[in-house]
Amino acid sequence: MTAIPVKESPTLLDILLLGGAQILVWGGSFFLLSVLADPIGQDTGWPRQWVLGALSLGILVSGLLSPWLGRALARWGGRGLLGASGIIVAAGLLVLAASQHLAVYVLAWVIIGAGMACGLYDALFAALGSLYGVRARRAISHITLISGLCTTLVWPVMAAMVSQFGWRTACVLYAALLLVSVVPMYRRALPAHRAVTAATTTAGQGGHGLDRGVYWLMSASFTVAAVLMTAMMVQLISLLQARGATLGEAIGLAALLGPAQVGARIVFMAMKTMHPIWPALASVVLTLLGLVLLTVAPAYAAIALLMYGAGNGMRAIVRGTLPLALCDARDYAAVMGRLARPSLIGQAATPLVGGLCLQYLGASPTFWVLCMLAGVNVMLTVWLWRRLAAAA
Repeated sequence: MTAIPVKESPTLLDILLLGGAQILVWGGSFFLLSVLADPIGQDTGWPRQWVLGALSLGILVSGLLSPWLGRALARWGGRGLLGASGIIVAAGLLVLAASQHLAVYVLAWVIIGAGMACGLYDALFAALGSLYGVRARRAISHITLISGLCTTLVWPVMAAMVSQFGWRTACVLYAALLLVSVVPMYRRALPAHRAVTAATTTAGQGGHGLDRGVYWLMSASFTVAAVLMTAMMVQLISLLQARGATLGEAIGLAALLGPAQVGARIVFMAMKTMHPIWPALASVVLTLLGLVLLTVAPAYAAIALLMYGAGNGMRAIVRGTLPLALCDARDYAAVMGRLARPSLIGQAATPLVGGLCLQYLGASPTFWVLCMLAGVNVMLTVWLWRRLAAAA
C-alpha cells in the first residue's frame, strides 16, 4: 500500500520546513557527539571508545530497523513516522542527560538510533517518493541543500549551550526544541496519507520492481560511499594532524567540506533533466580524485578536500534520486528501506575499524585504504552505468 499525492509537489514553505526538521534531527543524533564527546568523557570518566562507540550502536539499530520502516512508510505514509522521530530522539536525549551509568548511556543511544531510522534522509526520501513520484527529485535536491547547513548551524549552538549550562542541560534544552518543533513541521509540510494497491513486482526482478543486478550494484555502491563519508567525518581531523597539520589547520581544512557540498548540490539542482546515474558517476570520481590528491600531495589538501566535499555533496542527493529513477514510485519506500540497512551497518562499523587502522597502520596507509575503497566504488558505479545502458 502506498500514497496518492494530494499536491503536485511540495511548496517552497514545505521544503523549508522539511529541511529545517532534518537539521534538527540530524543535529540531535548523528552529529551530536562531535560536540558532546569530550564534555561527556571529561565529566563521567567513561572511556572515549565507549562514548563514541554508542553512536555506532545507534547507527546499527537504525540499520536493522530500516527495512521494516520502509514497509511501514509504504503502507501508512511518512508524516506520522517522521514526526515521531523528533519525539523518539528527544526521549533518547532526556535519557542521555539523566545517565549516571554507562549502561544507561548506551540505552539512550539505542533509543536515538530508533529515532534516526524514523527521521533521517532515507525515511524522508521514501515518504516524498511515495507521495510525489519523480516530482520528488526537486524537493530532495532542495532539502539536502538546506540540511547541508546542519553542522554550520547546530554545532555552534550546541557548543554555546554546553559552555553555558553543561552537556546534560544542553541535551534537555535540545530535546525540548525537538518536542515542540518537529511534529508541527512535518504535519504542515507533508500531506495526509491515502493508500492504493502497490505496484506488482515483475517476475525475475530483484524485489520491489528492480532488476536484481541493478539493486545489488546500487546497494554496494551506496554502502561504500556511506562508509567513506563516515570515516572522513570521524577521522579527518585526526588524520590531518597525523600528517603534520596543527589542530587549527586541520579544523580550518575540514571546514571546506561544507561549502563544497553545498556548491555541488547547487550544480546538481541545475541538472533537472539529466539521469541521476551521471551525477552518481561524477560523485564517485570526485571522491576518488580528492582522496588520492589528499594522500599523495598533502600540500594541496585544500583543493583535495574541495573535490572530496563536492563528491560527497552529490552523494546524498543521488542516494534519493537514483532509486527513484529506477523503480516504480509505489515501490520506492520499500526499496529505500532495504537499501538503508547495509549502508547503516557499514557506517556503524566504520568508527571502530577506522580507529584501529589509524592506530595500528598510521595515517598514510589509512588514507590509501580509503583511496582503495573509493576506487572500488568507481568500478561499481561504472558497472551499474553499463548495466543500465545495456538494459536501455
